[in-house]
Amino acid sequence: MLGSSAQALCRAYDLAMLDLDGVVYVGGDAVPGAPGHLAQARAEGLRLAFITNNASRPPATVAEHLRDLGVDARTEDVVTSAQAAARLVAERFGAGARIVCLGADGLREALEAEGLVPVGADDDAVAITTGYGPDVRWSAIMRAAVRIRDGLPWVASNTDHTFPAAFGVAPGHGVQVEMLRRFTGVDPEVAGKPARPLLDETVRRVGGERPLMVGDRLDTDIEGARHAGLDSLLVLTGVTGLAELVVAPADQRPTYLAPDLAGLLAAHRAPAAAGDGFELGGWRAATDGRSLAVSGAGDPADWWRVVAETAWDHLDRSGEPVHVSALEVPAR
Repeated sequence: MLGSSAQALCRAYDLAMLDLDGVVYVGGDAVPGAPGHLAQARAEGLRLAFITNNASRPPATVAEHLRDLGVDARTEDVVTSAQAAARLVAERFGAGARIVCLGADGLREALEAEGLVPVGADDDAVAITTGYGPDVRWSAIMRAAVRIRDGLPWVASNTDHTFPAAFGVAPGHGVQVEMLRRFTGVDPEVAGKPARPLLDETVRRVGGERPLMVGDRLDTDIEGARHAGLDSLLVLTGVTGLAELVVAPADQRPTYLAPDLAGLLAAHRAPAAAGDGFELGGWRAATDGRSLAVSGAGDPADWWRVVAETAWDHLDRSGEPVHVSALEVPAR
């Protein structure tokens, strides 16, 4: 269930690990207010790290994109699943190891930065790394599949099944991973969220003793924070809406919940139990055993919190999701 913080989150934590798409930007545009919220949080002393499961773009390219959107970001503030994957391989095989690189420039540069030697799918190698790469040839995927089946160790940058392309939501690297897994019978070691290597690599690179994961996806950002034993803030500017939020299982529930990144600048109170529901800041939510209803008025952020808490409580007690189709979401 939701947690409380008497201090603004930007003071209670010393590092915010920010997912990108759906948190800082959507498509080619910054989330409204995000650059200003991040600048204010940084001015309060909060370190910012921008982390992504996308292994195709090098950190310098990501940082440049963020600066174009008005977000102050240095190359060293960006940490990718490619870097986390390269770290896993380097720790196991050491500098100078020859590694099949089945991915884009971001993965190749990450391997080289760790002193590894990226090679092709037919070359001698001690392991294989895979990542999202729109120009990877089918012939290379086939050769890699056979080598994985025959025992070549495999590290995957991530298992995201979708990728936000300019033309719509497209198949992500997770689709390729699933195909390789079915053919080979092998599960890869995974670097990206919800596995914890990317979060560990972020703390190692950027620093921080009290990190907070900030994301928009329950099954990667929030579950990843849970795996790493970290607190998390879910923002509602990306893929998670009301329907997804109310059915979240226990291992995908955030510590804090806010409509957007302004949540970093505020203290947080958890809803209090009240009869057959929960209340907070002028809102009260309750269920009749089937549907959820909300009464009252107040901050829209508190509306989301009482709805989430009441829905999760109902789900845990009954094993069934509560109906929320009749709810009217308040304007932000």
